[in-house]
Amino acid sequence: MSARRGRLVATLRHELERTNFHGRTVTLAEGVAVSGAAAALAALARRPADAAVLVGIGVLGLADDLVEHRQRRAGRPVAKGLRGHVRALAAGRPTTGGLKLVGIPVLCLAGAARAEHPRLVLVDAALTAGCANLANLLDLRPGRALKASLMPAALLATLPVQDGGTAERAAGGRTLAIAALLPALAALPVDLDERGMLGDAGANVLGAAVGTALARRTPPGVRLALLAGVVALTVASERVSFSAVIARTPWLERLDRIGRRADGPDEAGPA
Repeated sequence: MSARRGRLVATLRHELERTNFHGRTVTLAEGVAVSGAAAALAALARRPADAAVLVGIGVLGLADDLVEHRQRRAGRPVAKGLRGHVRALAAGRPTTGGLKLVGIPVLCLAGAARAEHPRLVLVDAALTAGCANLANLLDLRPGRALKASLMPAALLATLPVQDGGTAERAAGGRTLAIAALLPALAALPVDLDERGMLGDAGANVLGAAVGTALARRTPPGVRLALLAGVVALTVASERVSFSAVIARTPWLERLDRIGRRADGPDEAGPA
C-alpha cells in the first residue's frame, strides 16, 4: 500500500512539473495550493457560493494545465489564445481551454447572481471572468501575476466597509479580497525563487477572487470602466506581448524584477 501511494505521489509530482522561461524546473503544486486556500478562506467566511465558484474555476484551470501538457508531450497540436480556442470550438474540436472559455463565465454569472444586492449581474460576471483570464495572461514571469493580484487585493481588503444598504455586499467583496491576498502573499517567495508557479489553476482563481472583490466594492461606473480596461487588455494580448511591453517600459520592468532571481542564460526563453 505504501509503495502504491509512493508511486502515485511520484506520478502526481511529475505531472505538475514544468520548465519555466529560465529552463528551471518548477511545480504547479503552488497554484493548486493557492486555489484551494482561496476557496477554503471563502468557505470559512461562510460564503459557500463564492467558495464553490472558486473551486469550479480551479478545477477547470487544473484540467487545462494537465491536459494541454499531455497533448504537447504527445506531439499533438494545442490551441493557443482566445482566437485559437474559439476556432477549435467552432470546428467541433473541444479543448480544455475552450471548456474554460465557456465554464468560467457561467460560474462567474452564477456567483454574481447569488451575491447580495445583485445589480449589473452581467457586468459583474464579465469583470470577474475577465480578471481571471487576465491574471493567467500575466503568469509568464516569476511573481508577475501575484504582484498584479496583490496590489488591488490589499487595497480592497483594507478599505473600510461603510454602513448602509450595500454593506453586506461590500463585506463579501472584502472577504474575497482577503481570500486572494493571503494565499498570494504565501506563494510569492516560492514563485519569485522559481520553485513553483501558479499555472491556470492558481492564476484563474486569484484573478477571479480579485475580480469579484472589485465587482462588489466599487460603484457601477468604476466597474464599467474596469471592465472596459480588462477587455482592451485581453484583446491586445492577442497581438501584443505583455512581456515585450513591460521590457520596454522602465518602471514596469523595475516592478516586474523586484524580488526575482538573477536571469538565467536566456531571458527570452520559452514561457
